[in-house]
Amino acid sequence: MTKNLVTEFAEQIIAQKTTFQPLDRTYLVNKIYALVGETNLPQPTASMPLLEIVAQLVESAVQNQKIAADSQSREILACQLTDLYTPSPSLVNQTFWNQYQLSPQSATDYFYQLCERNNYIKVADNAKNISYQTTTKYGDLEITINLAKPEKDPKAIAAARKQPQTGYPADKLSMENEGYLGRANFPARTNHRIIRFTLGGEPWGFQYSPYAYFNEHCIFLSQAQRPMHIDRSTFNNLFEIIRLLPHYFVGSNADLPIVGGSVLSHDHYQGGRHEFPMMKAPIKHTFKLNHHPNLQAGIVNWPLSVIRLRGSQPAELIQASSEILQAWQHFSDEAVDIRAFSEGQAHHTITPIVYRQHEQWTIDLVLRDNQTSKQYPDGIFHPHQDVQHIKKENIGLIEVMGRAILPARLQSELQEVQHYLLQEDNHIAAYHLPWAQQLLQNHQINSANVQTIIQESVGHIFARVLEDAGVFKDTAAGQQAWEQFIQVINQK
Repeated sequence: MTKNLVTEFAEQIIAQKTTFQPLDRTYLVNKIYALVGETNLPQPTASMPLLEIVAQLVESAVQNQKIAADSQSREILACQLTDLYTPSPSLVNQTFWNQYQLSPQSATDYFYQLCERNNYIKVADNAKNISYQTTTKYGDLEITINLAKPEKDPKAIAAARKQPQTGYPADKLSMENEGYLGRANFPARTNHRIIRFTLGGEPWGFQYSPYAYFNEHCIFLSQAQRPMHIDRSTFNNLFEIIRLLPHYFVGSNADLPIVGGSVLSHDHYQGGRHEFPMMKAPIKHTFKLNHHPNLQAGIVNWPLSVIRLRGSQPAELIQASSEILQAWQHFSDEAVDIRAFSEGQAHHTITPIVYRQHEQWTIDLVLRDNQTSKQYPDGIFHPHQDVQHIKKENIGLIEVMGRAILPARLQSELQEVQHYLLQEDNHIAAYHLPWAQQLLQNHQINSANVQTIIQESVGHIFARVLEDAGVFKDTAAGQQAWEQFIQVINQK
């Protein structure tokens, strides 16, 4: 058989011994030809990585008119090709749980490396993100300008509009995504695998995030199609996940609009192997829980309003967390704009995060309030108008913990701010102008320090964003309200 890129790809797949054997060679080659065509195939070079071969085969398929040239068609084919060397869901699950017998970390290492190798985790795209840290009074905050997820091209957008709404898969967190081909208005998931496990007596799944925002960014999703909810069962599930994977953290977005995450329609949690700035933040004030004297309780030195509980018994931490949630759901203090209800609408919920630290179980309970007002139509405890030129989106779980996920628009916009500060030709956005003028007033700016000044200022604006989301402000009135809430907790 003539050596070309298809045969090289087939031989590398067979060498992995994960999906095909040497006897399958001709079958596999013909399967690849069917996907990419039999002409316009370059000769392989020595030691070509699998993903480089996949990229070239996709280009051959475009030349052979096997697929259209738009980004979604390319992605669908790339996933079909990498699926050829991805073990079946049953084998992936079997291997994961076999590795788990060695250690939880051995199991997650296997699964994570598999998802990197088959490009389900977009390693090259994620590397495009701009990331740095900014020192603030709350510690070093993590700043990320999200460039990983590619913008849809006009052809893909036009094609998506013509696609029928089938309702399948039910949503992007549905287990129906595993192995789904993809279409113009839905991502390709042919190479997607989900680890199955039981949580709270129900079937759940564990998968990694393709566009990861931090190390081993993963998602735990319910098989049942139900909305997000924060209650006692949520706390139970979070602790059970950390019992299963003690080297990870896990948390849940809030279950209300404005303060919640981007997908409120499907019950799920996020986790991973990363220590966020909030997890490093110290306790600034300890207090006693009258009904739980064995627990350590304190208010975290953080811009949002966070109660940290520590103890050796998850059951007691779950009970205390449930009591705090119930108290917060009914707590109001008009003097500081905190209202549990208005016009029959509930406004209070919690963003919970669970992890192990210093051999103890820890749960951070972030108090959230999703009210709006005439002055703050986007949310009283949401980024206010003067910082929305940097961040106007919801403050979800990841931002709550101190990692900013900033929009891709900032990459070019901040370049224009830099040109403005250096008095060069520029197209600075009008909404950045007051900020840029303030930077000029406060700094001696030159070409050597301009980038640092902009980055540090963005980091401090993110700290302000988080302060806006805090329900108990760092003022005399805010601290008094904190004390009143703690009294309410202890009265229950």
